[in-house]
Amino acid sequence: MPVLDPREFIRAKRDRRVHSAADLREFIAAYLRREIPDYQVSAWLMAAYLNGLDEAETEALTLALLHSGRTFDWKDLGRPSADKHSTGGVGDKISLILAPLVAACGVLVPMVSGRGLGHTGGTLDKLESIPGFRTFLEPDAMRAQLDRIGVVMVGQGPDLAPADGLIYALRDVTSTVEREYFIVPSIVSKKVAEGAGALVYDVKCGSGAFMKTRADAVHLARRLISVTRSLGRRAAARVTDMNQPLGVAVGNALEVQETIAVLRGGGPADVRSLTLELAALMLSLSGAASVAEAPKRVEQALDSGAAWERFVELVRAQGGDPASVERTGGMPAAPVVVPVTAARAGVLETVDSFALGELVVGIGGGRRAKEDKVDPRVGLMVRRRIGDRVAAGDVLAELHLAKDDAGAVERARACFRIGEGPAAAPELVIERVD
Repeated sequence: MPVLDPREFIRAKRDRRVHSAADLREFIAAYLRREIPDYQVSAWLMAAYLNGLDEAETEALTLALLHSGRTFDWKDLGRPSADKHSTGGVGDKISLILAPLVAACGVLVPMVSGRGLGHTGGTLDKLESIPGFRTFLEPDAMRAQLDRIGVVMVGQGPDLAPADGLIYALRDVTSTVEREYFIVPSIVSKKVAEGAGALVYDVKCGSGAFMKTRADAVHLARRLISVTRSLGRRAAARVTDMNQPLGVAVGNALEVQETIAVLRGGGPADVRSLTLELAALMLSLSGAASVAEAPKRVEQALDSGAAWERFVELVRAQGGDPASVERTGGMPAAPVVVPVTAARAGVLETVDSFALGELVVGIGGGRRAKEDKVDPRVGLMVRRRIGDRVAAGDVLAELHLAKDDAGAVERARACFRIGEGPAAAPELVIERVD
């Protein structure tokens, strides 16, 4: 077979031509062998971002990423398995609550997660804000931990869809994130490779999501389900609102603290509600409970403290310091906390969640380049929701900063649009796609 010329491959997509499955497979394989440098893959990503991949190219890319490494199978552990993936939002800490909750109900959760992507937070960055928590385990250790406590939360190891891991990092820093034909292969390849028998997708929609419209979000949900089912896994999706941050906390350590609050019976109502719905769907889709029984099972596991106990077990198993999550003040905290106040009275009509996410990245809570270090302490607490009436001087949010930053305060204030109202609070679950 002739050696693939990466220049011609890039040129083909630049000129809006269609790649063959064989060429896509060889391009990904050559990149994984490091025969093609990052700058050429970045050029192709931008060409494809601008000119598109059709359905056949999308499926070929999914298979190329999936088969770039090994795939896992947990059937010999004798229990149903399931996982959930969010397409990325602001303040989305659901996975941290959901994984131990579903495991407490007897379903294996082999969750492979990512880092922050663009303006959205990453599950791995949140977990690593817990002192000592390790997000890499060898395959044998993953199997042993799954068998023992029913849950593992790790990043992509070097042998699980490794090409996706490399491309994922490039997409983050080259502004080539928000395309369905990149999102579907990235998500499905690693979720199928991790070995879960059932997959639930939380497709975010709105100002803080990659999918801005309901139509685009529903289309993505259906495409994720279709490609996942074509690879032999059960799948369903929920399209959920991201026109304002989910919950109160945005930022790695702050979101872990909110996770702890929900697991211990408190926390924001929207975080609890969505967690329970997605958890029940995982149980029913995996066959661990009927559609009627699943909601009762997950609510009982959350309210009884079983999910909290499983979370502490997870932290301990992966090297984290249990005291950091069990005691008040155990998580890293920012030295500067500044209120963001309303400049006028009125009704909170909109929240620019995308800009809030970008703000958190800008103050150190995310990455602008692959090499950037994340400060787990920084972030913000959102104190008002769409539809709330506010007075001049009311606190809209609190910024948690590594140092004083008046500019960040003004940027945060600009994210909250106050008008005369009224403004209706958005529905949390926009559409159920089964």
